[in-house]
Amino acid sequence: MAETTITILGIDPGLRITGFGIIRKNGGKLAYITSRCNKAPESDLPGRLKTILEGLREVIQAHQPQQVAIEKVFVNVNPRSTLLLGQARGTAICAAVLESLPVAEYTALQVKQAVVGNGHANKEQVQEMVRRLLRLPGNPSADAADALACAICHAHGGQGLGSIATAGYRVKRGRLV
Repeated sequence: MAETTITILGIDPGLRITGFGIIRKNGGKLAYITSRCNKAPESDLPGRLKTILEGLREVIQAHQPQQVAIEKVFVNVNPRSTLLLGQARGTAICAAVLESLPVAEYTALQVKQAVVGNGHANKEQVQEMVRRLLRLPGNPSADAADALACAICHAHGGQGLGSIATAGYRVKRGRLV
C-alpha cells in the first residue's frame, strides 16, 4: 500500500507579523518545504488585514498545500489585543477557505505538547525542537517556528491525520474531553 503524501501549511497569525511554514508528511516522515514571516506595514487595520490575506493567498497558490493548521487565539489580559489578533486569525482562515482548504485549529498548549512534549515550553524550546524534527541547519525565527510547530502538530495526529480525530473535542487539563 502506497503512503499518502500531504502538504500542510501552518500559520501563526499576528497583526504585525504572520508566520507561516509548510511541511510535507509522507508516512511517518516530515520534510521541510519553506517558512517565512510576512510583516504588515504600519498602517490601519484594514491595510494590515489585506497584507495578511494577500500574502497567505500567494503562499497557498505557490505551494499548493492540501491542509492548513492554525493556532487558536488565547484570551489575554488586554481584551482589545485579543480582538485584534482574532481579526488577523480570521483573515488567515479566510485565505485558506477561499482556496477551499480544510482548516484545523490548535491551542498553543496542544502545539507545544505535540512538538516539545511540554505544553508550557518556551519559544526557544519550540524553535530547537522544530529545527531538530525538520533537520534544519539553524533555528527558524520565533514566528516561523510557531507556524511550523502548528503544521507538525497537525501532522502528528491532529484532527483526523493520525490515530485520534480531535475535531469536536476540547482539551481540559491536558486531556481531550
